[in-house]
Amino acid sequence: LVAENFDWVHTVGQFKTATRLNEQRAATLSPLQVCIQVNIDQGLNKSGVAPHDVLALARHISSLPRLQLRGLMCIPEPCADFAGALAVHMRVKALMDQLNANGLSLDTLSLGMSGDLEAAVSAGSTLVRVGTAI
Repeated sequence: LVAENFDWVHTVGQFKTATRLNEQRAATLSPLQVCIQVNIDQGLNKSGVAPHDVLALARHISSLPRLQLRGLMCIPEPCADFAGALAVHMRVKALMDQLNANGLSLDTLSLGMSGDLEAAVSAGSTLVRVGTAI
């Protein structure tokens, strides 16, 4: 249903998920816009690919004709202060910069929620998920 009814997916963290989305995306639809979910701080309760595996997954997604890799998404463990949150978000930004240096053209950083959106925006986030602050 996701591949058939949505334009964006921010939570791709496995080769299998990317392949299945590609297979289920109708050829008549525009490519599904995809962000790789990164488990930047290896949180036990968090999903996503480990930072050292991001390049391989990014190359795989880029090879799939019905997906368009746009960037990275991360929901890190909560930090006690702005500086800590900024440091974690900057690690994701640096990872995206590395991917771009390896020939990818990523333009989307999906970082930040209500509690850390200022730090996320300071790190370059282009999409934030505001929920509890509404």
